[in-house]
Amino acid sequence: MILDSWFLILSTNVTGLILLALSLLTGGYTLQDTMKTLKLKIATFSIALAMTGVLATGCNSLTKTQKGAAIGVAGGGALGALVGKAAGNTALGAIIGGAVGGTAGALIGHKMDKQAAEIKQTVPGATVTRAGEGIIVNFSSGILFDTDKADVKADAQTNLAKFAQSLQNNPETNILVVGHTDNTGSDAHNMDLSIRRAEAVKAIIVGDKIAASRMTVQGKGETEPIGDNNTVDGRAQNRRVEIVIVANDQMKTDAKSTAGN
Repeated sequence: MILDSWFLILSTNVTGLILLALSLLTGGYTLQDTMKTLKLKIATFSIALAMTGVLATGCNSLTKTQKGAAIGVAGGGALGALVGKAAGNTALGAIIGGAVGGTAGALIGHKMDKQAAEIKQTVPGATVTRAGEGIIVNFSSGILFDTDKADVKADAQTNLAKFAQSLQNNPETNILVVGHTDNTGSDAHNMDLSIRRAEAVKAIIVGDKIAASRMTVQGKGETEPIGDNNTVDGRAQNRRVEIVIVANDQMKTDAKSTAGN
């Protein structure tokens, strides 16, 4: 009934289209500061427009689960990367790109709920955000590193070891590590520093018995700020490492099988 109502709204106005994208891709969760930015609003609208091409063809013949699956396809792969770029948020783009949608997506989301709660309870210094079918874990660089360094602090290594334990407990996931800096220093220096910090975090996690094949690393330098680089607090927010957790192929296959897709 809920999906049928959404599709009725979808057929009558663009606002409903945007709301549909937000509801189904965020799974009912807010995206905190990112949601407040104009860039993300534009990116979300892009998702909605992309969905139109999928949903406009033969909607009446689709089951509820198939409608959800179509939305997952519309938000997938290349579109996720494009939306992440448009929104200035690589982490969000990775989650959108891996979305399955429909009943299978809801099953994945339920598993992510449990893992997010586990990380919140066991990993000090981590800011945990549930978004769509994934999790974004934010570590401030001030917690992980000394100024302008890429060697993980001893206390932070302990925190990352606890985080790695959660990854061991949930093996059917892939992990993206994204390094960020503020705008102090040259673009080239900041990009290099962000990559080295992301690689350092990956090395700690792999050292705690997480397969390197599950992990991908990116450095974004100063290109994706979440705070105002003109203020001390804003620059501190921008110096961070984000770890994105998404379902791997096995979890997606199992969820689709359970959902009957």
